[in-house]
Amino acid sequence: MFVVIFGRPGCPFCVFARDLAQRLEDAGAIEGFRYVDIQAEGITKADLEKTIGRPVRTVPQIFVDQTPIGGFSEFDQYVREHDLLAAVEAR
Repeated sequence: MFVVIFGRPGCPFCVFARDLAQRLEDAGAIEGFRYVDIQAEGITKADLEKTIGRPVRTVPQIFVDQTPIGGFSEFDQYVREHDLLAAVEAR
């Protein structure tokens, strides 16, 4: 599985999401991840809304295998539901 995180500088939940993705990648629980700084890339929330198909009020916006799953809380829940933390904790 590949994770893409759209975030911005100064966003603590963006940092949490990136850190979690990094830990998952290091443990081999995911194939990899990409962090996209929306400010540096010139991406607006309106741009993300077009991609996701619903209003975007906050970042991060996280995609798993090109499917939008939501923000950090939803990503954390997804990781727990798919037992991906087991690989992280085994390290």
